Amino acid sequence: MEFLLLGFFTGLSLILAVGAQNIFVIEQGLKKQYVFLVCIICSLSDLLLIFLGILLFHFFFHQYFNLLVELTLNILLIIFLIFFVFSKIKSIERNISFDSEAKDTSKINISLKTLGFTYLNAHVYSDTVFFLGNFSKNFLLDEKIYFGFGASIASFIFFFLLGYLSTYFSKYAQNDRVWKFINIFIIVFMSLLTIYIIKETAYLI
Repeated sequence: MEFLLLGFFTGLSLILAVGAQNIFVIEQGLKKQYVFLVCIICSLSDLLLIFLGILLFHFFFHQYFNLLVELTLNILLIIFLIFFVFSKIKSIERNISFDSEAKDTSKINISLKTLGFTYLNAHVYSDTVFFLGNFSKNFLLDEKIYFGFGASIASFIFFFLLGYLSTYFSKYAQNDRVWKFINIFIIVFMSLLTIYIIKETAYLI
């Protein structure tokens, strides 16, 4: 039980940060668009990456998260974020649809965006695969399993609370003016995040 709790609070401390993925989950919650789909993809992805890290560090003791991997992921994430910001800028003057399931947004499109925000983020790997795997490398195998499940439970609770709390508060964002302000915030935040990642990538080169 202690390793389950240790994993839970360690995972929660890592995930409690304002990042591109979390902003996207909040946005989908406010729009009431495929909230469960977005939350389950994020949660299951964390579970997969957490246990990938734990098992890799259990069976391999050498460094595997190298500079080339981080550099490649950063470049892909920069490209992804630039396209995302550009699409937000283009849509900022459109009338906003507040239907619970927007007809012009497909499950495939939302799934791909969610996967992009998840797997193209180098920090997702450094937090889940590298940090949690490295942190638990000296645990016994059963302790690692409990630790991994604790961290995974934290991810499930966090993402579903984030998504559905945003859905609850969406009633305060049901007009074009408020939503345009939200879009502007997303554009500014994502742009600053892109600049930060570009600077971080420059230091790696």
